[in-house]
Amino acid sequence: MDFAPMSLAPMSPLGMFLYAGPVSKLVMALLLAAAVWTWVLIIDGVFVLRRLSKALDRVRAGGDIGVLWPIAEAAREASQAELPNETIHQKRERILQHMNRAAREFMLDAEGGLPVLAIVASAGPFVGLFGTVWGIMSSFSGIAQTQDTSLAVVAPGIADALAATAYGLAAAIPAAIGYNRMGMAFGGLKERMSRYILTYATSIA
Repeated sequence: MDFAPMSLAPMSPLGMFLYAGPVSKLVMALLLAAAVWTWVLIIDGVFVLRRLSKALDRVRAGGDIGVLWPIAEAAREASQAELPNETIHQKRERILQHMNRAAREFMLDAEGGLPVLAIVASAGPFVGLFGTVWGIMSSFSGIAQTQDTSLAVVAPGIADALAATAYGLAAAIPAAIGYNRMGMAFGGLKERMSRYILTYATSIA
């Protein structure tokens, strides 16, 4: 078990980590890495959303296509292909299909961090719960070894348990908020992009 003699750990994330047992340290390290990666993905996602939003505003105003060039390139290739007995309506539909396919691939790449945020948001509390259970088991192990139920015996395991819980929530809460907010933002961008694709396909068909 992860039992250690009583020591007064400073009430800070670093202090709780340094005074934790080996298993609790491993759990906290994993959750800390997940929390840091979560914030990296959130910050990157915010920049991606802003860049795409500005690009859509720019093309609506008749400006440069910018980062949306894969979608415009798909439209250009589809429009240059001439099929026998194809009507204008059929050509427009074919261009729309090519552009929508390119847009789906483009948006999947743009929102690449969302699945990771979903995993951290759902798995983070359970990883923290594992650390919580391990800390409580350590407290019971200490009682069994010392035949003593004093605070000095049970406190280290309880402290590890609460610290693991806190680390799990610190990773999961930002991930859940980031996933929901960014998912809604990307959904709004997809609607704007669909309108742009329809207008663009109509103009070049």
